[in-house]
Amino acid sequence: MFNTKKRRNDMIECLNLSKKFGHFTAVNDLTFTANKGQVLGFLGPNGAGKSTTMKMITGFLEPTAGQVKVCGVDINDDPITVKQKIGYLPEGAPSYGEMEVGQFLYFIANLRNIQPALIKPAVESVVSRVNLEKVYYQKIETLSKGFKRRVGLAQAIIHDPEVLIMDEPTDGLDPNQKHQVRELITNMSQDKTIILSTHILEEVQAVCDRAIIIAGGEIVADNSPTEMEKMSRYHHAVSFVSDLDTELLNKIKQMDCVLDVDYDSRLKETTVYPTQGLFIFDEISEFLRKESIQVKSLKMEAGRLDEVFRNITETAGEREVVK
Repeated sequence: MFNTKKRRNDMIECLNLSKKFGHFTAVNDLTFTANKGQVLGFLGPNGAGKSTTMKMITGFLEPTAGQVKVCGVDINDDPITVKQKIGYLPEGAPSYGEMEVGQFLYFIANLRNIQPALIKPAVESVVSRVNLEKVYYQKIETLSKGFKRRVGLAQAIIHDPEVLIMDEPTDGLDPNQKHQVRELITNMSQDKTIILSTHILEEVQAVCDRAIIIAGGEIVADNSPTEMEKMSRYHHAVSFVSDLDTELLNKIKQMDCVLDVDYDSRLKETTVYPTQGLFIFDEISEFLRKESIQVKSLKMEAGRLDEVFRNITETAGEREVVK
């Protein structure tokens, strides 16, 4: 059962959540919480179970086993109350293509039981926040993929939900639109609980303060993006661009603080990996100065989330094969 002494800001609680489709287990025994004021990113390869988990949290799929609570309400006990507290942007975000954008949002506002006097302000606010003014009178079926995605986001937040669940929220958006949506997510996160799934690791670093990696229907990592970056061999690695010979590369490799060195002869870029995550920027800088090596650029890396993601999910995949 759920811990009755849970913190008051636990807005989403999943306990031993599983979902099977016949003999296939899509989600296997997931347990986690998400708190108010938190943006939680779901990461994982295709078919990992991210969307299935989100559908169970929102009540669109019934779990095979386990429990879900949203804002303290068990979804099995009171699914309607739970759905009132959630804004949901599913993958594809189905809508009524024959409706104009404005008509659709008024329709959603009524479905969400927004008070009649507050419907117009709610629609106007969400149109402004998601930048839909240009297409307000346009039929949804005529919109580009990016604008359809923004309409989907607008319907998810129009009732100012306490919990927001989004599946690939910036899918189909251009770089400027992605930036705007990420800013919107960050601003909304102050008083909401937000879960989003994404394949864009840059998005996790931009908006998420916590990330869960799912592989094979199971949680294989749960930490902040910054802490995950520290698991990368690039954490505190130093990269510089210069034309080096083999002798100089060997000198760098022999330094006590250096674990390994990569040299890209095409780009003339050297990457120096530290021993056990040591801070080696000063030592490398001093070496380059003493050897009178001219460099075009010199930087220290925080770590690479994409490398950590690959390592974790590939390891999980190997475990799955062994099973």
